[in-house]
Amino acid sequence: MASRESQERLAALSAPDTTVLLTVECQQGVVGPDSALPELAAAARSSGALDNIARLVAAAHESGVQVMHAVAESRPDGRGANRNARLFRAAARLPVQQHTGTTAVRVAAPIQVAEEDLVVRRLHGLSPLAGTDVDALLRNLGCRTLVVTGVSANVAIPNAVFDAVNLGYTAVVPADAIAGVPAEYTPAMIRNTLALVATVTTTDDILGRWKEPRRRAGT
Repeated sequence: MASRESQERLAALSAPDTTVLLTVECQQGVVGPDSALPELAAAARSSGALDNIARLVAAAHESGVQVMHAVAESRPDGRGANRNARLFRAAARLPVQQHTGTTAVRVAAPIQVAEEDLVVRRLHGLSPLAGTDVDALLRNLGCRTLVVTGVSANVAIPNAVFDAVNLGYTAVVPADAIAGVPAEYTPAMIRNTLALVATVTTTDDILGRWKEPRRRAGT
């Protein structure tokens, strides 16, 4: 159980009007049944991370927290895509491609996308923040705290957290709402890397904070 001090800090950080919930690459072609990366998809589902992300998104919709979905995609002709790392070259050979406009780049169940959600798509790079509209959108929304969820703990999640911190946001990571491969890598990465720069918490702790304003409003 989190200490009283850490609970109070999380409550201050996760105020709905200054918090944005970011889902990273939670798309059908990555975490869905027909994933290009079946091992990663299996880890996201078996760990409960995908279900926890869906819970966070649903609670954000109810609590007035802005939700943003970061989707990685590519053009069929590959224009603008990176080729400067082994990861990109391997991805280009996968049987399932994250092509713009296909089902592969739709947000995967059980996550529900609401009309007020923002969907930001990128054609290049490793981070949902670098070289995209995310930073400008966050600033226009008055965001101070970015809750980072999704996949993978190997690449995109640490990139998102580092970029958020470098840009001046406070990053919050619910440890049970991210996934990577192998499964044992994720907690090690959280403990040894993300915990140094982000507030690490749980889905239930965040849900508790977001429910409090509604309870107080009804009293």
